[in-house]
Amino acid sequence: MAGLSAAIARDAEPVDVRVEGVRKRYGSVEALRGVSLAFEAGRLTAILGPSGCGKTTLLRSIAGFVRVDAGTIRFAGEDVTARPPQARATAMVFQSYALWPHMTVFDNVAYGLRLRRLPRSEIRARVLASLALVEIGDVESVAQRKPGALSGGQQQRVAVARALVVEPRVLLLDEPLSNLDAKVRQRLRAEIRRLQRRVGITTIYVTHDQEEALAIADQVVLMNAGAVVQAGTPEDVYRRPADAFAADFLGVTTRLPARASAGRLEVAGQSLPYGGALHGAVEIVLRSSDLKLAAPGLSAETPGLAGRLEESLFLGTHYRHYVRVGNVLVMIDGVEAVPEGPVRVIIPADALRVFEAARA
Repeated sequence: MAGLSAAIARDAEPVDVRVEGVRKRYGSVEALRGVSLAFEAGRLTAILGPSGCGKTTLLRSIAGFVRVDAGTIRFAGEDVTARPPQARATAMVFQSYALWPHMTVFDNVAYGLRLRRLPRSEIRARVLASLALVEIGDVESVAQRKPGALSGGQQQRVAVARALVVEPRVLLLDEPLSNLDAKVRQRLRAEIRRLQRRVGITTIYVTHDQEEALAIADQVVLMNAGAVVQAGTPEDVYRRPADAFAADFLGVTTRLPARASAGRLEVAGQSLPYGGALHGAVEIVLRSSDLKLAAPGLSAETPGLAGRLEESLFLGTHYRHYVRVGNVLVMIDGVEAVPEGPVRVIIPADALRVFEAARA
């Protein structure tokens, strides 16, 4: 690969990963419920979802740390379902860094190469090249330090370097930035993306942070309750959510119960124009960034809902307004402060997402 040191250049082409009908149960809890997914070779896929949705179980199943109850896992068409982790040629970066505190940075990164009994000169060249690749600073100096002498961001760079130095076929990252503060997280997410594109390795990245997933991924997989809810490009998943869960999970949202009939929606004793096909009990999902506030009063040209502004919070770049509509507080983002009192919530037609109400 152009621009990379020959010491860590990868000879093999990136591989695709396919998960077919994978199931995993822990007692009475079915952590994975027939999951089938394709991870494109050389691309970064983010697996996103709330805590307990099965995303880490799926990642560990691909790594070989979890033995699945049913289904197959294939790398480049080859069935690896029964293979142990060391026979899959994957590398994993953990949330906790998992660095050995008694070893130097050099020894941490070199560990996997020493297990392969590579020549000392080759180990040194590959370790230093891997540390340089993650832009950790003065490589020679950092290599001699212990992990405890490094910042959290530097320790995570070491963990990534340790994963890359063994030239894995698939790189797996489990919430790798969740222990870092916000500014470091934002910087490192961009660097992980840059690094993945530079190295060209198939990468699967688990996170609960929707902004992180949308920012770095070629493909986003949204999971809930052990199943895949939606998979697609970040733009598709965000702009065209498959159901109410997907719409609610992505973005700052409010869910409103409503009733649909021909041409309109009844919401909190008010009406909105509606051209969709659903009838009966529905849910409206509104994103705070899509809505606007205006003075009281409604007209046919500006569909919206009457409400009362109860609170406004200044978030730095914008205000978040909380407007009571019926029994629900609707969140609306705006650039200016608005006094408390009667308002109208303007809902653009393309921001009105309507889904069948969940059955009890």
